[in-house]
Amino acid sequence: MILFFVITTDYFLAFLMHKHTGKKRALFLLLSILANLGVLFFFKYFNFFNENIAGLLSALHFNYAPSVLNIILPLGLSFHVFQSLSYIIEVYKGKYAPEKNYLRYALYVMFFPQLVAGPIERPAHLLPQLATTPTTFNPVQARKGLERMLWGFFKKIVIADQLAQIINPLYANLPTDSSLLIILAVMFTYQLYCDFSGYSDIAIGSAMLLGYDLTENFNRPFAARTFADFWRRWHISLSNWLRDYLYYPLALGWGRVSRIKLYASLIVTFTLIGLWHGANWTFVVFGAMHGLYLLIESMTERLRKWVVATSGLTRFPYTHRALQTIIVFVFVTISFVVFRSETIHQALWILRQIVSNADISFTLNGMIPVLAQFSGKIVLIFIAFSIIFMETIQYYQAKKNTFYIFDDFSRWIRYGWYYSLTFAIIIFGYFGAQSFIYFQF
Repeated sequence: MILFFVITTDYFLAFLMHKHTGKKRALFLLLSILANLGVLFFFKYFNFFNENIAGLLSALHFNYAPSVLNIILPLGLSFHVFQSLSYIIEVYKGKYAPEKNYLRYALYVMFFPQLVAGPIERPAHLLPQLATTPTTFNPVQARKGLERMLWGFFKKIVIADQLAQIINPLYANLPTDSSLLIILAVMFTYQLYCDFSGYSDIAIGSAMLLGYDLTENFNRPFAARTFADFWRRWHISLSNWLRDYLYYPLALGWGRVSRIKLYASLIVTFTLIGLWHGANWTFVVFGAMHGLYLLIESMTERLRKWVVATSGLTRFPYTHRALQTIIVFVFVTISFVVFRSETIHQALWILRQIVSNADISFTLNGMIPVLAQFSGKIVLIFIAFSIIFMETIQYYQAKKNTFYIFDDFSRWIRYGWYYSLTFAIIIFGYFGAQSFIYFQF
């Protein structure tokens, strides 16, 4: 019923918008935005805002008993809303004509491979594909789709789900050892990446089986050398959506363009990216942190170039690139500590524990007792090997500019690749109940 309401509202408002100009056109756009965001706010943010308003009024000595709604957040609601808004905004801008076929538009919003966790598709990319249903079976495309799905299952079941069996108990009973907390933070960074990018691979692969092409959503984000580059590689469909429909209108669409306005728009955009993830202050702070990273990166560009030039790092380009990548990874990992924590207090406690014992955290003597806690868990060794293996494969995929790096080899090598992934999933995969992390968003 929720999706029926959103789909039907946008379907008819798009036609009304197309027929009118000026204020009426803008009014229909506003009605669509209010309908979509109203649904999202009611199901995802009502209790969060209500509780925070109650806390504020209580601090001001006003009596207010918040009403808590016992409602279940529909799977992938944030993705549905953003995909619907893509369509309505493109129609408003005149870049896309309203879709006449109601069922086709409904399929665009509810296209099952990416229904619950993206990638967020633009109408110009997906709707024309839905208008021309494939009539013949393409065995090459089917093989590539299955290979993409297999790779996604490997990342999800072998790496992400196995990491969850270590991470979840540790978060339930947080250790005080700073070395173990560092390992925990790095493990969750890879768990989140493999979980979400694994889903994207499965979605893209299953769409290929049906003859459709979906947008790429990840591109080796941990190889990023700047924070701007990280967001060009991580959750690409969401980053591009917010850049085109929020950041550009805020930064360029009203009044005189100034550096202060650009910076303010950046902070607002990334704070909303955080809030999009969930109704918790940890997500808001996570987004604001990335906005701050990008702000500092932009403001210190000349200073950083001067430091590199005067330090002589320009003579060692590989070392320079490695340092850039490590710095970005460290600060992204810090932000994911906040992302994973239940409360801001918990996140600050973890970070304080790491910093307070930083002098011993990276020593061999400090690490050995930590690693000993995982003795007998051969799966941890295989996870570490799997992450290195995954990064190696992704390196060659980027180098060759194709996902299918084994296509130029013989059939025996290709099938060896398929069977190796299959056996790794069967032998080392975790097959318990472990849903995708982004299903909650």
